[in-house]
Amino acid sequence: SKREIKMRKLDSTKVRPLKSEQLLRIEDHDFALRPGFGGSPIPVGIDVQVESIDSISEVDMDFTMTLYLRHYWKDERLSFHSNKNKSMTFDGRLIKKIWVPDVFFVHSKRSFIHDTTVENVMLRVYPDGNVLFSLRITVSAMCFMDFSRFPLDTQNCSLELESYAYNEDDLMLYWKHGNKSLSTDEHISLSQFFIEEFSASSGLAFYSSTGWYNRLFINFALRRHIFFFVLQSYFPAMLMVMLSWVSFWIDRRAVPARVSLGITTVLTMSTIMTGVSASMPQVSYIKAVDVYLWISFLFVFLSVIEYAAVNYLTTIEERKQLKKRGKASGMYSIDAVQAMAFDGCFHDTDVDMDLPAFSDRCEENETQAPSASISNVDTTRIKRKRSLKGNVGRIILQNNHVIDTYSRIIFPSVYIVFNFFYWGLYI
Repeated sequence: SKREIKMRKLDSTKVRPLKSEQLLRIEDHDFALRPGFGGSPIPVGIDVQVESIDSISEVDMDFTMTLYLRHYWKDERLSFHSNKNKSMTFDGRLIKKIWVPDVFFVHSKRSFIHDTTVENVMLRVYPDGNVLFSLRITVSAMCFMDFSRFPLDTQNCSLELESYAYNEDDLMLYWKHGNKSLSTDEHISLSQFFIEEFSASSGLAFYSSTGWYNRLFINFALRRHIFFFVLQSYFPAMLMVMLSWVSFWIDRRAVPARVSLGITTVLTMSTIMTGVSASMPQVSYIKAVDVYLWISFLFVFLSVIEYAAVNYLTTIEERKQLKKRGKASGMYSIDAVQAMAFDGCFHDTDVDMDLPAFSDRCEENETQAPSASISNVDTTRIKRKRSLKGNVGRIILQNNHVIDTYSRIIFPSVYIVFNFFYWGLYI
């Protein structure tokens, strides 16, 4: 009808496949050969628009990117006559019948062309034979990462494009618009990384069997967000180290309190270190986070060793005092704190303990005491409770070992110096 003929004239880019093939004279040429076969290499321009960076995997050392890949070249075999100099646009059905560049991604692990709702392929042919070939692709490629500064690191990754069959004698790949050939979506963001820059570069790749090939590079730098790791690793490690210092302020004779505190902090540090290692690849070199966690673990471990030394030296000291105060009758007169170290009971310092020789338990001492001293023992217990309330602070200060006194200053000072050098070195 006249209406259909008018519609076709207005929309010259949408024609039936048979008519387009006749217009492009596809049957008259052998498209298995590249344009200008036997002559100079055909230039193929490339430009890329990065839609998104879907994921970065430290364990697999790869990244996944979705992009629009566009090819530009000239094939005079596809030229056609057009009064209005308008191009013709086709979908993927014509691609299999003409020659297109065989660009592939070097070091790619997985890649695919999106096919929802139809295959995301576009071919645009101009009357003079210039061709635009566009694809929407998602590709996962290797990224050789260095974790020696993790998590204070910056990773440099690249996606490399190259012709598979045609070397530089047959095909010349180049960036269509120079540095402006690479564009990105403004809303690209990652959970753990900040994208510092995107850049395009080119080079040559040599294969001993097939020769030199043009290669294009999509380079991008990723700087890791550190706040997540501060909350999950660094801050808990700091708290565990500071918590281990609390034992320096606990009475050296409170063995259960100091030992349990030391063991708890050691086990917690081990859990933090295991959690960080589980989410990382098993590399053979030391990472920055390993340095911090192992030094923190060393501080916690040394606090436990410090109390072991304090307890050992205290025992030796008290044994020497007992020998000096020994009497010919085998009776000892010692103060309350020394008595607690041996019989497990607290004795008031103002009361002389005129009891038989100490046994392992204070209950046995009470059964061996004369019945006449029961009232004196009750009086002693009353005085003991009263003296505890008023003299707890004095007792703790008087019975701290000199090692505890020095540790309160040395441990925090050295740890502060370590943090100063650590953050100054890696940031």
